Amino acid sequence: MAKVSYLTEEGLKKLYAELEQLEGIERPSISRQIAEARDKGDLSENAEYDAAKEAQGMLEMKISKLKEIISSARLIDESRINSDSVQILNKVKLKNQKTGVIVEYLLVSESEADLKLGKLSIETPIGKGLIGKKVGAVVEIKVPAGVINFEIIGISI
Repeated sequence: MAKVSYLTEEGLKKLYAELEQLEGIERPSISRQIAEARDKGDLSENAEYDAAKEAQGMLEMKISKLKEIISSARLIDESRINSDSVQILNKVKLKNQKTGVIVEYLLVSESEADLKLGKLSIETPIGKGLIGKKVGAVVEIKVPAGVINFEIIGISI
């Protein structure tokens, strides 16, 4: 059974758009490349054909994964989000207890995560460690570099 993905309406629309791009534009393009390579003769020594077939396999795998995510997606009712404790779609302001550095993350689903935009997946060690905690809590998070203690100094929507 596929893992349930909790998505915002915007996140689900992006996945549908990406799937449409892959199926409607990239799939026909790769099919043309395969046909052109096949027309060049002997397939046993045709590197172009092999490369196009490999690209086709990778594309089909990506399409399949996207379809799986979409089929198991559950839309998040954004009207039910509150800031009593940390949950998906909350902005969480954290203070690193060791360095004093303050960071802010928006907790999102794995498929919507983008650290450059401050969107942190709830599937990361930090995301998992924050879920359910309240303002003022000090959370000990195990990350690959060791253990980091964060104080939750703000939760907002």
